[in-house]
Amino acid sequence: MRVLLPFLALYRRHWFLISLGMVLAVVTLLASIGLLTLSGWFLAGTALAGFAGLYTFNYMLPAAGVRGAAIFRTAGRYGERLVSHDATFRVLAHLRVFAFQKILPLSPGGIARFRQGELLNRLVADVETLDHLYLRVISPVLAAFVVILVLTFGLGFLDITLAYTIGGIMLGLLLLLPCVFYHAGKPYGKDITLQRSQYRTLLTSTLQGQAELSVFGALKRFRQSMTEIENNWLKSQQKQANLTGLSQAIMIFSTGMTVTLILWLAAAGVGEPNVGEHSQAGALIALFVFCTLAAFEALGPVTVAFQHMGQVISSAIRVSQLMHQKPEVIFPAHGPQTNSELNLEIKNVDFTYPGQPLPVLKSISLSLTSGEHIALLGKTGCGKSTLLQLLTRAWDINSGEIQLNQHPISHYDEATLRSMMSVVPQRIHVFSQTLRDNLLLAKPDANDDELTAVLQQVGLEYLLDTEKKLNCWMGEGGRQLSGGEQRRLGIARALLHNAPLMLLDEPTEGLDADTEQQILSLLHHHCQHKTLIVVTHRLTGLQHMDRICVMDDGRIIEQGKHTALLAQQGRYYQFYQRQQFHQLQSYPEQG
Repeated sequence: MRVLLPFLALYRRHWFLISLGMVLAVVTLLASIGLLTLSGWFLAGTALAGFAGLYTFNYMLPAAGVRGAAIFRTAGRYGERLVSHDATFRVLAHLRVFAFQKILPLSPGGIARFRQGELLNRLVADVETLDHLYLRVISPVLAAFVVILVLTFGLGFLDITLAYTIGGIMLGLLLLLPCVFYHAGKPYGKDITLQRSQYRTLLTSTLQGQAELSVFGALKRFRQSMTEIENNWLKSQQKQANLTGLSQAIMIFSTGMTVTLILWLAAAGVGEPNVGEHSQAGALIALFVFCTLAAFEALGPVTVAFQHMGQVISSAIRVSQLMHQKPEVIFPAHGPQTNSELNLEIKNVDFTYPGQPLPVLKSISLSLTSGEHIALLGKTGCGKSTLLQLLTRAWDINSGEIQLNQHPISHYDEATLRSMMSVVPQRIHVFSQTLRDNLLLAKPDANDDELTAVLQQVGLEYLLDTEKKLNCWMGEGGRQLSGGEQRRLGIARALLHNAPLMLLDEPTEGLDADTEQQILSLLHHHCQHKTLIVVTHRLTGLQHMDRICVMDDGRIIEQGKHTALLAQQGRYYQFYQRQQFHQLQSYPEQG
């Protein structure tokens, strides 16, 4: 239960709406009980008075009470649903933001162990499950407790023994049944949470990799695994539904036995002279019987609610596992100020990914002056992209030092460090928002003229040909865009950000030859007075670089200008000859 305390603390932010919802829940229950109780007494009293008592029996006041209780019940239930759900949705929205704020600093190291589907499931489905905590647990239990106290106090004016009997039985059930069904439903809730997570994670992986699974003949095996998990999930839900049916059966049985007991006690005149010798004793008996039937309505949701506590606690544990992790990188609150120029110094840097036995970078040393352009070249896995990630402090180095403008990179606060760099990663993230929103990520205060101009620069001006122009919808993951278009959108963001250091990881991947030349020319012009690092495995445009660094096995093995490296006839020369050979084979007419 302790795991729920941090989430319960979030309710204090919306205490007014939550309290109002509980008050309306109590009013609704009391109105419902009053309606049935007064109706039963009124009908019984009218029948006992008979035709002879038509002129002496006051039927106007009870009739007005019945109508008033009906109005209060209807209005109260509507208001309670409206306020309670509004409060719950506000709490969930706050909880999602709170959880995301805790998770965001963990990227990428702290969340690398979680698959994308698993991470999404914890952030969405598990957080959503926590709404049971208020709607199905806190509100029904507190409302039932208040109703029992008010009911016992009110009935005590008519018959203290019957009032204590009803109140004692209801209070006993309120304390006993939730504990019993919490322990009975706990394992099912845990299984449902785990199986739901497994199913959605596997479903996400299957949908994302459907083409590859079909090619390698593994799609059938994945579907069988999904079917097996789904069947186990349905069995757990069925067991929980059986438990729900049992709790409702016990509640119905308890209601019937309590009504029978109250009818027997009232008929025997337990509360003499209040009931047994009252001139309307029969009507009061009906009052207590119908009141008992209506009062047990308050206990109906309680036993069902605590069956879901196992599911709520399991979800809370899963969310807490994310929120309580320590970030791999911690930024200071304040740091050195930045300027328009940027000098970079990398000294004897070593780096090994956490949990991996072999180092990725070994004694890397590199120096860049402001405005210098270099290219990092090498085969896949040699550490090029890792070096760029270290420059953005996605990870902290194991040894050595990285300095920006003569200050260690670890001394910069996150906002300042991000303002100094424009990054185009290998994978461009396109959000399910408008084209404008996807561009404003790089420069929130940019106007439409700036956004239009940068789209024209990268050759995406045709995206504005639709009626909605900058408001056109990109769709989930930018499905409407090709890989090359997504790449150019990422470059457009980098141009908008306009930082003194440009870090580009395969900026021309997926582009045709003409577009590649256009983008390289654009970048060369834009970065004339900026420090530029380009990671690439293609040799196009490298002759314009101030320096080319060839990497292999985590080390820089060659560096120099294009012509000088060709003259050395080393690794760069081998790359160049191999590319020329492939071009001749692909376009023999150009040879």
